[in-house]
Amino acid sequence: MLGAMAERIVSDVLTKPDAALEMTLRPSLFSDFTGQANTKERLEIAVQAATLRKEPLDHLLLSGPPGLGKTTLANILAKSMGASMKCTSGPTIEKAGDLAGLLTNLEEGDVLFIDEIHRLQKTIEEYLYPAMEDFKLDIIIDQGPNARSVRLNLPRFTLIGATTRSGLLTAPLLTRFPIRERLDYYLAEQLQKIVIRSSNLLAIGIEESAAMEIARRSRGTPRIANNVLRRVRDYAQVRGDGRITQKIAEQSLAMLEIDENGLDEMDKRILEAIIMKFGGGPVGISSLAVAVGEEPDTLEEVYEPYLIMEGYINRTPQGRVATELSFKKLGLKPGSSQGKLL
Repeated sequence: MLGAMAERIVSDVLTKPDAALEMTLRPSLFSDFTGQANTKERLEIAVQAATLRKEPLDHLLLSGPPGLGKTTLANILAKSMGASMKCTSGPTIEKAGDLAGLLTNLEEGDVLFIDEIHRLQKTIEEYLYPAMEDFKLDIIIDQGPNARSVRLNLPRFTLIGATTRSGLLTAPLLTRFPIRERLDYYLAEQLQKIVIRSSNLLAIGIEESAAMEIARRSRGTPRIANNVLRRVRDYAQVRGDGRITQKIAEQSLAMLEIDENGLDEMDKRILEAIIMKFGGGPVGISSLAVAVGEEPDTLEEVYEPYLIMEGYINRTPQGRVATELSFKKLGLKPGSSQGKLL
């Protein structure tokens, strides 16, 4: 018992600094937020207009792949409105009472942030509709013959939803968000600015060329860029003098098995599985997940978007298919199901 408690305490001690570090690297103002220029401009205008009218911001849906800044933008929006933000996620709201507790504890102008909102249960969504439109909540008290509906008035609040898969949202919920913004992958030049900003916050010396090397291999994603920067920092402190040079960056990225196109070991396993085990495809996501030892949802949400965007695989009605670029990447003859070397 004591051992388990000690282990949990040690785990907390190891986790909390990383969480605090993550928050320090997140920008808190629009001016510090790099990239997504059009989205940022539209959101700034919406905030300024709502402020002039002295009204809460309209409900807002942020969509896009993981790690592009949806949570960061939600924090910036809440701060810009001078509002406090309550955070939760779709899977954690298991019953109507959970949602009722969240909504009734909000104050005028507060922001409710629901991450992975597409994973809300459909019965929970029904309670959200009147809350979002009329700021009222209908709850059922008791059961059977004694059941009765009670309507509660809610303060005017802003719901910000974040999703990696907006296509899974039901049409009634989707249409209740007056503002819908999609975040796209970042350019290498934008990620370079983020890496340099993060290195300054972490008090790490870094060459511009080294920052660009990290940026180019970060799959267009700020979260990955910051994570890679931390690992490169570790390498620089142990194998170098603490400063991140071009050479140190290349050596550490090679050790991390992140190639010049940003593909890591799992990406290559996916491509190898499609070509070597399934003859280049088509292959279903479930079969592919078993072949590489990963969950189907993880493949769809984390790995596939980048591989499709870069042209390594195609998604067809029959399944995933490797492109000619995948064969060349692995040094194989295009169209060779046996994987003959070039």
